[in-house]
Amino acid sequence: MERAVSPRPGGSSVLGKVQLILESFSHDEQHLSLSEIARRSGVAKASVHRLAQELLSWGVLERRGQNYGLGLRLFELGQRVPRQRILRDIARPYMEDLHQATRETIHLSIPDGLDVLYLEKVYGHGHVAWPSRVAGRMPLHGPATGKVFLAFGPPSLLGEVLGAPLTRITPHTVTTPTALLAEMAQARKLGYVVESEQARLGYVSVAVPLYGTTGPVMAALSVTAPLHRAAPVRYAALLHAVSPRFTRSIGATDFT
Repeated sequence: MERAVSPRPGGSSVLGKVQLILESFSHDEQHLSLSEIARRSGVAKASVHRLAQELLSWGVLERRGQNYGLGLRLFELGQRVPRQRILRDIARPYMEDLHQATRETIHLSIPDGLDVLYLEKVYGHGHVAWPSRVAGRMPLHGPATGKVFLAFGPPSLLGEVLGAPLTRITPHTVTTPTALLAEMAQARKLGYVVESEQARLGYVSVAVPLYGTTGPVMAALSVTAPLHRAAPVRYAALLHAVSPRFTRSIGATDFT
């Protein structure tokens, strides 16, 4: 699926052009021609060609025939981001335990602007395809993990989401402020979020917040299963058992 690149402030600067070039790649089309990069990014083809050569030399881009893709240097740099790495490393054993208990797909996510960003995923039977892939993102109001930050995070974040259009991901996605507010109230009452077919048709997700030792929500953890065999109450109980263990593990690190 082609992803449109939104205009960015400073897009006329060299760094702005590099950002637009890198953001022109998607999960579904990982290798693009220079002409396609120029079309998607809005950067002049001559500039794309010049910058691509520099990005190749840095390892930020790689070349396959006449096409270009994101290079391993970006992966290497991404592994150095301490917050994401620590969260992933701490949560991974608990995610594997949840997978063993449910045989379903487990997601770990954090907020990034008005999106939810997937940090880690443990696959279940017939694993969930796009968009729930590591480093993938979706609007906060769609998947269960995104809704966690709206229900249990700062009220200002919910207000910001309500102030923007609520895009429809599936025919079941909540797209009105009234309905979203009702969902958030129900989530706070239950202590967890249940989302059915709002992010992907045929799937149900149950998510809980993961807290740091000082209180704020740090991440969201979810179980995702096909609608015909999902057991939301059971998943919620298993997730709630993990949450305090995660907080204790975070407290034992030098996470900042």
